[in-house]
Amino acid sequence: MIKKQLWYCCLLLLCSLLSCNSDTEEEQPAPDPTDPVAPPVITAAQDKALLDEVQESTFRYFWDFAHPASGMARERSSSGDVVTSGGTGFGVQAVIVGVHRGWVTRAEAVERLNKLTDFLARADRFHGVWPHWLHGNTGATIPFSTKDNGGDLVETSFLMNGLLTARAYFNGAGAEAELRQKITQLWETVEWDWYASRGDGKLYWHWSPNYGWEMNMPIQGWNEALITYVLAASSPTHPIDADVYQNTWVSANFGAAQNYVGYTLKMGPAYGGPLFFAHYSFLSLDPRQLEDNYTNYWQHNLNHTMANRSYSLSIAPQNYGYTESFWGLTASDDPDGYDAHSPTNDNGTVAPTAALGSFPYTPYYSMQVLRNMYKGLRSRMVGNYGLKDALNKPRNWTASDHLAIDQGPIVVMIENYRSGLLWGLFTDLPEVQVGLAKLGFRKPVYETGFPLVTPDIRTGQVDLLRHPDQDNYLIDVATKEAGAYTLKLLQDNGTEVTTLWNSESKGVDLEQVALGQELEAGKYKLVLSSAALTKEVNVYLH
Repeated sequence: MIKKQLWYCCLLLLCSLLSCNSDTEEEQPAPDPTDPVAPPVITAAQDKALLDEVQESTFRYFWDFAHPASGMARERSSSGDVVTSGGTGFGVQAVIVGVHRGWVTRAEAVERLNKLTDFLARADRFHGVWPHWLHGNTGATIPFSTKDNGGDLVETSFLMNGLLTARAYFNGAGAEAELRQKITQLWETVEWDWYASRGDGKLYWHWSPNYGWEMNMPIQGWNEALITYVLAASSPTHPIDADVYQNTWVSANFGAAQNYVGYTLKMGPAYGGPLFFAHYSFLSLDPRQLEDNYTNYWQHNLNHTMANRSYSLSIAPQNYGYTESFWGLTASDDPDGYDAHSPTNDNGTVAPTAALGSFPYTPYYSMQVLRNMYKGLRSRMVGNYGLKDALNKPRNWTASDHLAIDQGPIVVMIENYRSGLLWGLFTDLPEVQVGLAKLGFRKPVYETGFPLVTPDIRTGQVDLLRHPDQDNYLIDVATKEAGAYTLKLLQDNGTEVTTLWNSESKGVDLEQVALGQELEAGKYKLVLSSAALTKEVNVYLH
């Protein structure tokens, strides 16, 4: 008996020594509740508090650190008077989240945004289009590069996207009505069609009064700029034709299925490219509502995220230190400067915005990263305004700055996971619906089953996070044909746990179903059946 106790003590000591290694400080797999030395189970309340912390601290970048004269977002935490048009658009949406969460008052936010829109009205514009960078005091253009000293249509679309979302949110009288009028004036004076006036039927990213079209960058897909086409097609005053979208954006591989680490993508570069492609255009454009002849945009963004994660866990060099709680390749600072990291351009740099901006697509996997960043890696990664921009383990390097374009998706996409707030404000705007229809987008009719989740290719199961705000497990269930459906939750061994639908009449619908607050963590199976078919999915409740 003494020998057994001594052996057990030695084992615990060994585990303790191993835990000193920075890699083992990371989030561990779900504990076995029967293990007497298992760590405490993480509760929904703890996850809620963590989401509140990261959202509010990151929001403060756009509120406390905004340029005092203009209210614009600084390019990065070391950029002084250099403010960014696109990052400001992300920041406007973060301010909406700040009001929604009670971190600032509605009146404070409206005052700030009225100051911002006044500044934008007098700042440099080029056929209604703002430059990438401005001086935060004067509104004068700061060149992004030698010939990029004029209008930047993509950055302007990020800015205008944020402002239109604010116009939808601040729907009251007085100062809110004044704000809406200012935003409408800015919106209607953006000359989207000018940037398609070169005579070749294409839409261009830049125009300069000094260099004309010399930047010579057609806005070709797939990348972060889908929102540019949506707004350009939606403009009530200066719209582009649908032919411009087809001539410029649509590339040869649109609609052509390619498999990466077990996940199918129907457009874009290998592995989908850097993860910001799945974020920037979708901060308030709801991908669940978007489908066209090429792809379903929710499925594309979800598979893009899963391929990025799966590459990191299965293929990337082991010395990069990627784990289930340390992954995410996107554009960020790195030890050599700044780069757009992806599975085809990987040097071991992980940016928190990659996984955290993917919260709506992969909430459990994103939460694993968030817990690790705020616990095991907190001393290295948490700065004045939330998480620092990036970490490269093999080179023992941590970014010193926060970047506006990486901060924004953290606040906004976590909110879309939690409440759908931004998606609900922008996507259904009448102008936007007109533009989407013009470009050939439609609302999907999802196949019967569980279309908004994708199993981990390595385990064959879907990992569900208990929703922090509802303290319940949620999953979307689709019924493509009207009829009577039964939905059952079974234990892994086939024993029935509960019947959620018992021959219930359903129409053509996508319904979010709560599985139950009292369920214990573990493996289960969801079975959806009707007279015509049966669909099932393996789930692990965490």
